[in-house]
Amino acid sequence: MKESRFTADTPGRVAWHRLRTRARRLSTPPRLLAGSFLLLIAAGTLGLRTLPGLYSGDRLGWLDSLFTATSAVCVTGLIVVDTATYFTPAGQAYLLLLIQLGGLGILTLTSLVILALGGRPSLRHEAAASAGVDVAPQVDFRRLSRRIVSFTILFEIAGTLLLFAVWAPRFGPGKALWHAGFHSVSAFCNAGFSTFSDSLVGLSRDSWTLLVISGLVVVGGLGFLTMEEVDLWRRARRSSGVRRFRVSLHSRLVLSVTGILLLGGWIFFALFEWRNTLAGMPPPARVVNALFMSVTARTAGFNSVDYAQTAEASSFLTILLMAVGGSPGSTAGGLKTTTFALIALLAWSRWRGRRATSLWSRTIPEETTQRCVGLCVFAFSLMTVAIFVYTVTEIGVTGPAADGGFIHYMFETVSAFNTVGLSMGVTGDLSAPGRVLTILLMYLGRIGPLSFAAAIALHDDGRARRFRFARENVVIG
Repeated sequence: MKESRFTADTPGRVAWHRLRTRARRLSTPPRLLAGSFLLLIAAGTLGLRTLPGLYSGDRLGWLDSLFTATSAVCVTGLIVVDTATYFTPAGQAYLLLLIQLGGLGILTLTSLVILALGGRPSLRHEAAASAGVDVAPQVDFRRLSRRIVSFTILFEIAGTLLLFAVWAPRFGPGKALWHAGFHSVSAFCNAGFSTFSDSLVGLSRDSWTLLVISGLVVVGGLGFLTMEEVDLWRRARRSSGVRRFRVSLHSRLVLSVTGILLLGGWIFFALFEWRNTLAGMPPPARVVNALFMSVTARTAGFNSVDYAQTAEASSFLTILLMAVGGSPGSTAGGLKTTTFALIALLAWSRWRGRRATSLWSRTIPEETTQRCVGLCVFAFSLMTVAIFVYTVTEIGVTGPAADGGFIHYMFETVSAFNTVGLSMGVTGDLSAPGRVLTILLMYLGRIGPLSFAAAIALHDDGRARRFRFARENVVIG
């Protein structure tokens, strides 16, 4: 009787159980995030290589297809061919689909589908898609997943209507509607793709166009969590007898830093470019273009001036703003506004001799500040190595570099890694190794360096946390 308990399929069941256990260990939130973007990039590349009717001329090769798909999915905007002339309207629509999917994120969309069907995503899936919702416990994940899509549709439709009203007299109703829809989605997703060959340089004197796109870029770069909290705060103020809604420290920090960076960039770009790239414009257009440069430098990648002609000070300021980027949980890249703010607060606290990092009567957990330091070290180390590789593969190891060559590739590195999409005109001339490097930078920048490091890390069995080695100090500074 005892032997009858061990059937022939027992070894198979054991193997299946072990396989499922191993799969659950591997499906950590960082790996789900990294894998979802890899899957979408692979599908986008295959579509660019095989779908008919996407091109007005020759089909892109595998490397250029991978580059274009990565740029669209990672909402970067760097291009090796002219989107306006190389792709047919069907090809542009395909790129727009990749931009929309990449901007929202596959995990968010699948979460919405699961919730719509009456289910609930797994905890791992929810953690990967929630974009830090734990910092604001008053926001429900399931509500936020639905609101992400509603926010996106609302702002993209509003942007399309506003741009259509501005462009209809210029392009006619049909073309104006297509250009408006494409640029509205591209701007809200902070992608920087344009159906105009010169991006927005030809519309640099059209202040309404620049203001509408600036608004879409800023809102898209705030982060859906902050947008949801602002909406909840607005509703609480309008409702009588309702308990006061407290906006989280995260959202307050996002809004404050975003405003400071926009205002500071606006002032400095106006000073640096007033008699340079903005010199031929009337004063009101110069003011709007300076604001547009401040907006697009951190997140979007649209340009209303030729960045190859900007002053050295403007180029370096653009690099600094690109490194900061947008805010967590948004379609933007970069180190993020909160990371920048916490590093500055940490330095201020240490300078004042305080161990804790505090702001607005709240103390930031030490683990969070340590992650910020780790993120900055990782990101700047990676960008430094990438700049060095560019100087070898693109400028060469013999002879002096061309005038401005180094800053061009420094600009390209920061733009790619922080998924901005601005360029000083070298993207289309990159060598094959340079394009591969740019692809890697765009991908790493979109998922985040710490998420990538966690995704490739070996499984921690917990034994390493049970002991520590003896302490010994070193001299620094």
